[in-house]
Amino acid sequence: MIAVLVNCASVIAGSLVGLIFCKKINDSLSDIVCCGAGVVTMVIGFQMAFQYKSIVILALSVIMGGIIGSWLDIDGKILALGKFLETKFGKKEEQNSKQNFAYAFLNSSVLFCVGAMAVLGSFNAGINKDYTLIFTKSILDGFMAIVFAAAMGIGTAFSAITVFVYQGLLTLCSTWIAPYVTEEMLTELSAVGGAAIVMIGMNLLKLRTIKTANYLPAIVLAVVFVIIKNAFIPG
Repeated sequence: MIAVLVNCASVIAGSLVGLIFCKKINDSLSDIVCCGAGVVTMVIGFQMAFQYKSIVILALSVIMGGIIGSWLDIDGKILALGKFLETKFGKKEEQNSKQNFAYAFLNSSVLFCVGAMAVLGSFNAGINKDYTLIFTKSILDGFMAIVFAAAMGIGTAFSAITVFVYQGLLTLCSTWIAPYVTEEMLTELSAVGGAAIVMIGMNLLKLRTIKTANYLPAIVLAVVFVIIKNAFIPG
């Protein structure tokens, strides 16, 4: 679990740096930071999404995942958790500002958890006690936390809770899960995660308002579709 704690610490540290930076800039520069964050986020998302091996699996996962997530209102539930945390830890003066606590919490949680590095890094840490991949992810997450916190506020820091729960469970359960995870699954999972990150970037650039968290079931569906494909079309 030490690697998971390091990852959480990097998110918190990066968020604090971003908040300090944010206090020293005006609204005009804040918009520039937000646009920059959106562009960088979309670049990361496209880079991950284009790793797909099957466009059919990517399309079915994203579309069906979005339908299921909307039905379950996952986005609303995560936002509700973010708002609950805001009532406990957020500043009242920020509630009506551009820096929405719940919005920052949701988008940062998705960004830091959907990639294959989170899954594979947790497996390596849990099974082989190899923390290299998680430490590398921690550095990347720390820098992104700086950008996200500067653009969206302190809710970014609280996404460390999501990272701790998600990667902690993966690490603890890695011995049982890892044997069933294939390279193809990780590739498709990463591609679907990339699509979700592109949605975050679109939100930051205000191109369209997308309830990103509603698409999280797409990650599970990607794994299911890979299993079905290999069962009926081996090789």
